[in-house]
Amino acid sequence: MLIGLLTAIAASVCYGTGSVLQAVGSRKSARREAATAGRLTERGGPSLSSTAKAATTWEFVVGTILDFVGFGLGALAARMLPLFLSQTVISANLVVTAVLSVRMLGIRLNRAEWTSIGVVCSALVLLATAAGPEGSGHTPIATHWWLLAVSLLLMVGGTVLVRLLGARAAILAGLLSGLGFGALGVGVRILNGIDPFDLGALLTDPALYAILVAGIGGMYLHTVALQIGSVNGATAALVVGETVLPGMIGVWWLGDSSRPGFAWLAVLGFVLAVVGAVAVAWFGAPEAHGTREAGAPDENGAAPEGRPEPVRVP
Repeated sequence: MLIGLLTAIAASVCYGTGSVLQAVGSRKSARREAATAGRLTERGGPSLSSTAKAATTWEFVVGTILDFVGFGLGALAARMLPLFLSQTVISANLVVTAVLSVRMLGIRLNRAEWTSIGVVCSALVLLATAAGPEGSGHTPIATHWWLLAVSLLLMVGGTVLVRLLGARAAILAGLLSGLGFGALGVGVRILNGIDPFDLGALLTDPALYAILVAGIGGMYLHTVALQIGSVNGATAALVVGETVLPGMIGVWWLGDSSRPGFAWLAVLGFVLAVVGAVAVAWFGAPEAHGTREAGAPDENGAAPEGRPEPVRVP
């Protein structure tokens, strides 16, 4: 279990660093779009063009590479640890994101945010202490088809809904991206053809395609969330999405368990981790700071000094 835990921690560091770098690249691209073509949707959300251009900045490229490394490490951790532990440890990238955003995004964390981060870290210690062996992951093939169907519904339907809501959808986009990454974790656990390796079984398993849909869709929605809302808030919503449901699925259907007599500690740690993440989202809102992030509009929608107003496409 120690190797799995260290692997999950390494994945968390990669994801957290990658999130901040992607946020820097996304916002740089969004400012350029506003200054030149003003390619925003009429509801204030980012256009497909601005989202695509965000992927061309060096910060976003490096962040994406770290995401891929984190994905590989997270996949290993998901097969070595109970999902309620692996997903929660990986979701602790929120801590890395918050700390790095102080320097790279000019965000000032208040006492409540630091307290919330401390709660998350303490909860992870409780979870690691209480975690028992992971389940087998063997499920009927119908479950794999259901996972693919749900992943398609979440990612495609979520993308349409987020574009309709525009700038109001930051937290929703973060939550949906988290659910996508959670579905990815479940898919990795139940994937056929891995141990022992069987290429035919791997390529014909619907769970493989659920992983691809959930991973790509989750990354896109996360990019959108970073463009239109607080990086800490979007990441905290992602934490809830990728932690709660997969953890419950792991316990109810995949046979994950806690150490004998430590179920209460596992439940306490899990609840504290989610509550701490939600608290970071709440206290991380720009209005809670009484200030705004560097490069963000003020409360009246005005661009910061020296930056042009965004122009919305009718």
